[in-house]
Amino acid sequence: MAMAVGAQDDEVISTINTTPLVDVMLVLLIIFLITIPVVVQTLPVELPTATNQVTVTKPENVVVAVDAEGKIYWNAVQLANQGVLMDKLAEVAVMVPQPEVHIRGDKNARYDFIGRVVVACQRSGIVKLGFITEPVRAPS
Repeated sequence: MAMAVGAQDDEVISTINTTPLVDVMLVLLIIFLITIPVVVQTLPVELPTATNQVTVTKPENVVVAVDAEGKIYWNAVQLANQGVLMDKLAEVAVMVPQPEVHIRGDKNARYDFIGRVVVACQRSGIVKLGFITEPVRAPS
């Protein structure tokens, strides 16, 4: 019986050794299984529920409407520009008691148009600001 010591095989191994890959994947799987429950835990808080209240329209309330094109209306009268709105809001802000400003925004209006009205109200010192929406109708 003879044994070939130091003999080289000319055959090349063409298969991929997947054992290290499987080991790494199992380690990652175990890490994710342990850390995911820790990450998704949230604080137990009681969230508020939304309610609709009927708006009581008082004669001193100011209604600012914004249509889909961004035109601004003060109690159904179109304003020329944002500066006129600021002037009118400044007049209303100094009244005692200060009237509420209700914003009626068109459903298709860009948020930018309505946001400009909100910023104008804030800069003028308006304390009470509300949005007028349509109530959700029950399916019939």
